[in-house]
Order: sequence, then C-alpha cells, then structure tokens
Amino acid sequence: MFGEKAVELIRELHRMSDGQLPAFNEDGLRQVLQEMEALYDQNQTDVNEAKAEGRAELIPSIKLRHCCLLRNQRCLAAYLYDRLLRIRALRWEYGSVLPPNVRFHMCAEELQWFAQYKKSLASFMRSFGGGEGLDITQDMKPPKSLYIEVRCLKDHGEFEIDDGTVVLLKKNSQHFLPRWKCEQLIRQGVLEHVVS
Repeated sequence: MFGEKAVELIRELHRMSDGQLPAFNEDGLRQVLQEMEALYDQNQTDVNEAKAEGRAELIPSIKLRHCCLLRNQRCLAAYLYDRLLRIRALRWEYGSVLPPNVRFHMCAEELQWFAQYKKSLASFMRSFGGGEGLDITQDMKPPKSLYIEVRCLKDHGEFEIDDGTVVLLKKNSQHFLPRWKCEQLIRQGVLEHVVS
C-alpha cells in the first residue's frame, strides 16, 4: 500500500525515547523516494493520456497518487526535521564533542549540519560579554551552590581552574571544584556529581 514505508520511518522515531537518536535509515528513505518517483511517473503518464484521449476516469487515480505523494513528502520532512531537533538537543546535552556511539547513528549531512550549528552557537556566545564571551550552555538549571564535589570516572589528565590551580583528574579521585568548570566534563562522562 502507498505510504507504508514513509509511516514506518515516523514510527521508528516514535519508538525511541526523547533524547535518543536512532540510526539514520538511509534504505527506508531511499525506498520512499523511489516510491514517490514511481507515483510521479505514473501520474505523468495518466495526465498525458487523460489530456490527449479525454479519459476522465483516470482523474480519481491521479488525485489518489498525488495525495500519496504529498503524504510521503510530509512524512519525510517530519522524519528529517525530528532528527534535526534531536541533534540540536544533543549539542546542548553533550557539548561540542559528541560521543562516538551518537556520531555513529548520524549520516554525513547530519554531521556537517552539527558542525555548522556548533560554529554558529560558538560565534553567538562569543558576541556576548565584551570579548570574553558567555557560555550559555552552562548552568542549564540554576545552581544551588557554586562549588560541587565530583568523582572522576576515567583518567582525564590535568585540569586548570581560573585561579591557576591545576588539578589532576585520575580515575576514582574526588575533588571540590567550581560547578561551571565541571558541567561540561559531567555531560561528557568524565566526572560525576557526588551527592552527599
């Protein structure tokens, strides 16, 4: 039946919870585009035949195929736009460096879009604060305290704080650090907030 493959793309996104990005379904997308091309070609043939021979009985099938084309078009646009929104949310969740398992689920065009979005966001953040910039991706929730206790989940190396203090982040070490310096590393999975 017409449109089933397009609807399956939407269902695939719907099955994934928010914040998760399913693998890009290039085969499904290609099948929908091939179906659309076949519908369009059949419509062109029937329209030419209806005009040339005056066959009015072809008009309902032409309209049906046209509606199927429009539906497939809307489904593809919804699929791609939903993926775009999820990728944009990943930038805010993980920062400018995506984990490899997330990057694996993206196609080359989505990776290119992510890189461009990252540059645009960085340019926007640099435009604030009199040349120093303002990181608007930090403190997504208002902090309760300026310093937090964190535990290092993996070896990261030296980490410099604004006052010049250098802290060595080794696996299973605990530190009391400024929240705004740690949030990015927490999102990347290097540190975890120790709640006492």
